[in-house]
Amino acid sequence: MDATQDIPDLKLPHATYNRLLEEQRARLALRQKWDLRLGVAKVVLGVLAICLVARFLYKLHGIWPVLVVAGVFVVLAIVHERVLRAIQSLKAIIAYYERGLARLEDRWAGSGEQGMRFLDVVHPYARDLDIFGKGSLFELLCIVSTRMGEETLALWLLEAAPLDEIDARQAAIRELMGGTAFREQLFTAGNRVHSGLYPDRLIAWGEREVFFGSRRLSLLLAVLAFSWIVAVFSTFFTGSYFAVLLSSGINLAVGSFLRKGLLESAQAVEKATEDLDLLVQVLKVLERADLHSPRLQSLRAALAVEGITPSAAMKKLDAITQYLQHRRNFLVLSFNRFLFYTAQFTILGELWRKRFGAAIRGWLATVGEIEALAALSAYAFEHPGDTWPEFEEKEPCFRAEGMAHPLLPASKATRNDLSLGDGLRLMILSGPNMAGKSTFVRGIGVNAVLAQCGAPVRAAHLRMSRLAVGASICVLDSLQGGVSRFYAEIQRLKLILDLTRGPVPVLFLFDELLSGTNSHDRLEGTRFLVDSLVRRGAIGVVTTHDLALAQIPDGMNGNARNYHFEDHLENNVLAFDYKLKTGVVQTSNALKLMQSIGLMNEECVSLEHKFQD
Repeated sequence: MDATQDIPDLKLPHATYNRLLEEQRARLALRQKWDLRLGVAKVVLGVLAICLVARFLYKLHGIWPVLVVAGVFVVLAIVHERVLRAIQSLKAIIAYYERGLARLEDRWAGSGEQGMRFLDVVHPYARDLDIFGKGSLFELLCIVSTRMGEETLALWLLEAAPLDEIDARQAAIRELMGGTAFREQLFTAGNRVHSGLYPDRLIAWGEREVFFGSRRLSLLLAVLAFSWIVAVFSTFFTGSYFAVLLSSGINLAVGSFLRKGLLESAQAVEKATEDLDLLVQVLKVLERADLHSPRLQSLRAALAVEGITPSAAMKKLDAITQYLQHRRNFLVLSFNRFLFYTAQFTILGELWRKRFGAAIRGWLATVGEIEALAALSAYAFEHPGDTWPEFEEKEPCFRAEGMAHPLLPASKATRNDLSLGDGLRLMILSGPNMAGKSTFVRGIGVNAVLAQCGAPVRAAHLRMSRLAVGASICVLDSLQGGVSRFYAEIQRLKLILDLTRGPVPVLFLFDELLSGTNSHDRLEGTRFLVDSLVRRGAIGVVTTHDLALAQIPDGMNGNARNYHFEDHLENNVLAFDYKLKTGVVQTSNALKLMQSIGLMNEECVSLEHKFQD
């Protein structure tokens, strides 16, 4: 099968994916034609072989035509098997590019890996910023083949990297951006639709302290098995069963003595090595790749093993486990106790573990990191309009120009400027319902997360310091835990306040803070909280419907400022421009929205306005 060529247009990802998709579909159509032809040819040869065998049995001569047809059939079967494997591989590649186009066309939400197993409800921002779940940042980014890649990517999204690590990741991602063929091979390895392999099991097995068997035991069992075979054949010449009974008794006794440790070790290797063929294919891709950046070269070096490549080592283990799985075959079961089939392959697995077990953790960590870097490079390739963030090590700051939420379609996302740092440490953001406040603060957080895991961001320019993100946007109550929404919220706020004790400045993002209490307590509680955060070096944004909170900047010595989003009427219909403006909002739309869905009529609205007047 022809390989995909690395000639992508970095500014036209949609055209590149379409071109590659059409190429692969053409190759698939050709292979499917050969599949049909070879299938028909095998049927014809099968019928011909049956006729020739019948002729031979009838006339008892003419065996050569039968052998020729059988030989041709075997050749066709081998060729057909290769064609079928190529078809399976092409289908995986086509699915990969179709998923890429779905991401570019904003049809991806709900179709990928959502990473819910990584969601920790007490994490400072994971739930609030839609890091995991349907339509989440993880689902958008996660195109990896293995669970190691998933775990690495999830970890990067949950923890901000040091600045030198961010620089190293950016360099690696920039290099991999043009590696369309590399990503195709890496993320279709093993022809998997979903990620496979369980790294924790494999690592735990590789680092077990208990070993079963040895080379000496393997040699002893081989001698006993050979002696049993000789004893069986001796009965045909001597007519005596003494030798075979004695040999059988010895082998059964030895097998009974080994049984407990043998079964435990055999089950351990089988459980640990599920989907090992996937890891073999991924390692082959990494070993063949031409990598240049310091981070990628160091990762390649981490795979080095004296005398053998990791893929070859893993292939040996995969072969051992496949033979071990055959122990359940009826024929093998019949003679297993006398020939020590299970014991021999279990010992082979243990000997492999003695040599390579300690290296497994490093191999899997390397695979996971390269997959995560490649996934982020795919994101960078698919978003040519995004920019690479710049970092500084001075005081906390987040200065963005033309920033938008990365999970919104680019055509629908409104871009805004934001400058936190220097004199401005707090933004009080007011505005009516549906005006874009929550989306704006989430966009700040998601871009900060992307930037600090090494990826480009949805902005024309972003300069920021390293920041510990903390968000209180969609805090939920817990019926099972007996926790109200308000209590859950103040627990989250305590967690974010505690973050300020760490070495990294905090970026706090609060949406409708303390909405579960009265207006007076809400104002005083919010005032105390944001003042404490700012005094501890934090920067952030607080959104609100309660215009009493607009008083907060007055007492903060110029460190806080009011901003707002607003709505307007167009043909008696509410419209929003989602543009950030300075000052306090002057409009409200709650009654208008209630009226628009028929919850209130115009007379009620008029009476309400008179009452307010």
